[in-house]
This record gives sequence, C-alpha cells and structure tokens, in this order.
Amino acid sequence: MDASGLHPVQTLEVCGLPLAVRRSGTGPAVVCLHATGHGARDFDRLARRLGGDFTFVALDWPGQGESPREAAPASAERYAALAGEVLEALDLRAVILLGNSIGGAAAILCAANRPDRVRSLVLCNSGGLIPSNPFIRMFCRHMARRFEKGASGDAGFPAWFGRYYQQVLPRPEAAWRREEIVAGGEKAAPVLAEAWRSFAEPAADIRPVLKGLRIPILFAWGLRDRILPWFLVRGLARRTPGARIALFDAGHAAFLETPEAFDAAFLDFAGGLARPKA
Repeated sequence: MDASGLHPVQTLEVCGLPLAVRRSGTGPAVVCLHATGHGARDFDRLARRLGGDFTFVALDWPGQGESPREAAPASAERYAALAGEVLEALDLRAVILLGNSIGGAAAILCAANRPDRVRSLVLCNSGGLIPSNPFIRMFCRHMARRFEKGASGDAGFPAWFGRYYQQVLPRPEAAWRREEIVAGGEKAAPVLAEAWRSFAEPAADIRPVLKGLRIPILFAWGLRDRILPWFLVRGLARRTPGARIALFDAGHAAFLETPEAFDAAFLDFAGGLARPKA
C-alpha cells in the first residue's frame, strides 16, 4: 500500500488496452469486478481486512478509476472478455470471482468462458439475472438518457447523481466511497450511459448462462437495493444447485456497507471450498 493509502496499481495490456489493476495480499486469488461508475477502489478496504488470507486482484474497467476509455461500449460481455484476459495475463487459476452489479454479470460470463481458471463466484447484487420485459427495457433506456444528459454537461446532473447514490449506497459505512463516486460522476457518465443501454438488450439476460455453471456460488445480496431488488432474484438463487445465500441490511454493495457481516459470510463460503490444486 502506498503513502496515500491506495493499493499499488499495475498496468496490464489487455485486448490492446492499458488496464489498471490493484493487487495485494497473500493466498488464494480473489478477483474483484466492480459496478459501473465505481472502480477498483471499492475493494481496497476488503483487501485490507482479508489480505492476510487471500490475494486480492481488483480491476478498473475502461474509463473508470485509472483505466482510460476505449472505443468499445461498456457491457457485461465486454467486461467478461477483459476479465478473462487479465486472468490469462497474470496466470491466475482456481480464482474466486467476486462481482458487483455489472461486475457480477461479467463474473458469470467469465466463469462460463474460462472454466479452467474460475472455481467459484461471489455475486454481490449481480446484474444479468432479472427477466427482461418492456418495463425493464424502458427503465434502462430512461437511465441511459439521464446519464447521456450528464455527459453532455447538464447543470442538474451532479445534484441528481448525489441523490441517486444516497439510494445506491445508503449506509453510513459506505460514505467514504459514495462521496468519491459522486465526485467522479460527470467523468463516468458516458460509460454509465453505455452500460445502461446494454442492460436493455436481450443479451443482458444471462440467466441461462448461470444455470449452466457447475461451480460453488454465493449470492451476497443487499436487501435495500432498489435497482436490483432481491425479490426479483431470489427464486433463481434458490433454484441454483449448491448455491449459498447471504442477505444483508445494505443497498447495492454489502462489502462496502456492512463489512463485518459480509466478511463473515465470505470467509464461511471460501472456507468451504476445496483447496486449489498446486
């Protein structure tokens, strides 16, 4: 960790793009995939708390954190491809993929694409698991237009984004990160618009992909989430063979909002996994 309190940043050339990656800790690898408009910083405190038992590798998606933008629009499919290339570049095997929001959808797709490198998933309010219908598609397009306005310099965007994030990360434990995300909202707005556009596409529904996986999965869900509410996902989670469920008094990211409870659930899940082969 450097003097600023941030974990060291490594730049990897992935799919022709310089991608920023933070790596710290020791032990089995946990690869962390963040929500749109966030960044690898989301996982700094988690890595600090549990880095004595695990190696944490956290990516900055393009146009977020310290990674530059790219021409390809944001989507779970694109992020899954980038994550898979990071696993290859760092030669990581038997990893736990921890994904939040679009990062959860990317984790599911990456696990399907790279079964030789992924041994389990921790899905934190994951995207891709809600049935697509006209209302969902309309809502996603509405959100995309709101972020497009923000990207074009709408004067009301910063105040709206601040109110929005009071709902996304409502608990005081996440205030440090919420303030950073809100401060970077105008910079992230173009990527957020792209991501929300992608959520309205038929390919955003990856429930069939999840159903095809045969690896341990932990659904780690915040019950205060208004964007990806538990009641729309719980049936799928309960029907997923061998899956475990941990519910939290949190919004969109329990590892930020209820850290002690999340850590306990994560350690219980990870402790039950077969040790990776040397």
